[in-house]
Amino acid sequence: MCTKGRTIANAALSPDGATVAFGAGDRLIAVAAEGGPERVVAFDPAPGAFAWTADGRALAYAAKDRICAVPATGGPGRTLLQADGPITGFALAADGRIAHVVDHRVVHVDGTALPGTADFVFDPTWSPDGRTLVWHEWDVPDMPWDAGRIAAWSPESRRVATVAGGDGFSVQQPRFSPDGSRLAFLSDATGWLNVWMAGPDGSHARPVLDEPFEHADPAWWPGQRSYCWSPDGTALVLNRNEGGFGRLVRIGVPGTGAPGAPGTPVELRKGVHRSLSWAGPHVAALRSGARTPTEVVVDRTTVAVGPVGGFEPALVEPEPVEWRGHDGGVIHGRLFRAGAAVGRAAPGGNAPLIVQIHGGPTGQNQVVFDAKTSFWLDRGWAVLVPDFRGSTGWGREYQQALRGRWGELDTADVAAGMQAAADNGWADPRRMVPMGGSSGGMTVLLLLALHPELCAAGVASYPVVDLADLARSEYRFEAHYTHSLIGPFPATRKAHRDRSPLAHIDRITKPMLVFHGTADEVVPVRQSRKLVRRLRDRGADVEHVEYEGEGHGFRGPAHVEDQLSRTEAWLAAKVLGFPQ
Repeated sequence: MCTKGRTIANAALSPDGATVAFGAGDRLIAVAAEGGPERVVAFDPAPGAFAWTADGRALAYAAKDRICAVPATGGPGRTLLQADGPITGFALAADGRIAHVVDHRVVHVDGTALPGTADFVFDPTWSPDGRTLVWHEWDVPDMPWDAGRIAAWSPESRRVATVAGGDGFSVQQPRFSPDGSRLAFLSDATGWLNVWMAGPDGSHARPVLDEPFEHADPAWWPGQRSYCWSPDGTALVLNRNEGGFGRLVRIGVPGTGAPGAPGTPVELRKGVHRSLSWAGPHVAALRSGARTPTEVVVDRTTVAVGPVGGFEPALVEPEPVEWRGHDGGVIHGRLFRAGAAVGRAAPGGNAPLIVQIHGGPTGQNQVVFDAKTSFWLDRGWAVLVPDFRGSTGWGREYQQALRGRWGELDTADVAAGMQAAADNGWADPRRMVPMGGSSGGMTVLLLLALHPELCAAGVASYPVVDLADLARSEYRFEAHYTHSLIGPFPATRKAHRDRSPLAHIDRITKPMLVFHGTADEVVPVRQSRKLVRRLRDRGADVEHVEYEGEGHGFRGPAHVEDQLSRTEAWLAAKVLGFPQ
């Protein structure tokens, strides 16, 4: 089973639709929309976000504290702008003016800071005529999926105004129609994160497609493009999340003379589609699925691939599953079953089970290509992917259900899923292993402590061990995260302590494998060191691995490969009962 390959991201068509550019590691690459040889346009330590210039002759990209431009055909680049801090987003106006965001917090236009006062800012976007700049903003202690605003600024007024959003619902991804007569954005004001449309000043806002499906991921990062306008402004294409499965659909825009019934979705293609753009006759996206490694697609043509392909026939699609929580609530998930591929099934035919718990905890493991899941399926494991309450993809009420209950409700919901796996014959109940990173790693620890009867062992990567320590974190983006998930700190110090795995370490008796990076700024490595020290002091079975220089998530190919091979050998010895 091959797990190697490049990571591709952030694809975008040129204004005429003839060329698509995308990021691949530390390279910016361009390829013809019909396919053909790739050409490297730029090398840079961190190309990050990029944009085509209005004439399509060049690509501008952010690189740390600079914005650079390079000819689309390749060649020497030049610096367009030098910022006073890390650039986390930018936008080019048709006349060449540059709006950029420094450290997620201050919007600048041509180097001058605008008068906004928001704590966080994502995704500046110019109107086609360059007379209005809009962006997504929010204030602490909210996270962007709790509440936020679409703000607007114009050179004429020189003031910032709110045109969408407010308390009690979230917004994101503002984007003008090609003629500037409409402003689209995402909002969950109806209970589901759908695409909305308004006048350019935010007036007469309404959903384009009001449905019980979500049209975007939570705003963990800037630059998300889960929908796009047609060049003539009569239609939108968006990615619909159907219980973790993706579907690309086309929507006619009411009042534009669009063909067909406005607001009626037309399926274009299955799969999770991100980084959408529409130019000329073409729609481009990054597409992925359980059996499809991430690829750059233009219409129905694959023009570039990420991970090495060729093994897709051995992969499997998951099946949607549901179970009841301890309080009777319906919990959703997806189950991968590969069968007894290498003879590791129990006598009754049930395979051992990995319970893959997503991080966040506000997030979801959608049905995209995941080399790690494929790795375990190839070795005869079944994989359960739970969407505990607090996960996204199931509407605002489901996602907000974790407020004040982190460490409690998520743990109970996953435990109920593991019990359902045992009761329904999804897997061998004696060989179930929770596995997760960050918040998911915290859930692993709490399952081992509070539900040991369900766990044969546990694997936690960069886990949250001490919630009070996390609440005092200096990592700015998540500095107030526990405020909504547990309560204001230090007023809720006791709840932070009681919900922490640190308070329950003495109850962990099953074998544990813990991974952490030494340069992690989100969950410092000291948390895992404290956990392991306490476990070893009482003679617990724990193995601890640190990767030098890795942050929150492992990106070095050697480290990723080592983690998988080390985990496979450890599970073989501790759970399957034979040495690897």
